[in-house]
Amino acid sequence: MATTIDVGRLRQLALIVRERSFSKAAESLGISQPALSKSIRSLERSLGVQLLERGRFGAIPTTFGLALVRHADAIDAELRSAEQEVVGLRVARTGHVCVGSGPSEATRLLPIALNRLRERAPGINVTVLYGLNEALMPMVKHGEVDFALSSIPPRPLDPDLRQVRLHEDRAAVIARSGHPLLGRRGSLTAEHLVDQRWILARTPELERRALDDVFVEAGLEPPHVSLETTSAVLMKTMVMQSDVLTFLPRELIYWEERAGLLSALKLAAPSWHRIVGLTLRSRGGINPAAQALMDILREVGGEFSR
Repeated sequence: MATTIDVGRLRQLALIVRERSFSKAAESLGISQPALSKSIRSLERSLGVQLLERGRFGAIPTTFGLALVRHADAIDAELRSAEQEVVGLRVARTGHVCVGSGPSEATRLLPIALNRLRERAPGINVTVLYGLNEALMPMVKHGEVDFALSSIPPRPLDPDLRQVRLHEDRAAVIARSGHPLLGRRGSLTAEHLVDQRWILARTPELERRALDDVFVEAGLEPPHVSLETTSAVLMKTMVMQSDVLTFLPRELIYWEERAGLLSALKLAAPSWHRIVGLTLRSRGGINPAAQALMDILREVGGEFSR
């Protein structure tokens, strides 16, 4: 016989894990600590597993506890989405959407889409959270954002996530205008770049792995990177103020290239293309406000591909 899990107890468990404390969680919930402990013990008995380890370092989730909390986050996200959908259906062209955006997409694609959304549905409120993929993907999975707008892999990598392709962008090695390498004749090779100083995203990012491949395919070790960051603003600023190089999507430096502040180096290696798209929860619904913005992003992405 299947066990029915009480959603309220799931939320209690998630709060204990976040606070790492029964007492703090009980205070937030407005109940006594013994009552909260009793509720969690009841949940453990119904499932036949231990969900929390209680010790001097606080309440630590077991493997079973972590799995259950992950589902609790997804359930809460779905409930929020359902509530927003009902509100959105009741009052046309209103609602709220929370989108996670990568830095390149926030440069041109997203602003164009937001301006069109404001013209067509002025009653929709938008919150934009900013970051690289290593921060954005957990936000999508935990329901902190309705969807993410960023680089997506060519093939699905996570069964909990699904992607929608919008357009392709190219990435390049970026230098300040006037950098010594810009004055060299002909195309540059990996050998010209290996001794340069770099500021880059961390290894998990798609662009960082692509740059490493340029050196590996040339039979060279990727350059030592003394400065890594999740801030695209810091990357661009450091490059504009010094001779360090970075590797970024061209969309990210669209305005700086037009202003003559940054330039892309011409490499003999094939240019690296990245796919820009939307990432959503595989099993999640989407509220009408988020759907409206997604439709416009598809529209703008199609224009970028022409």
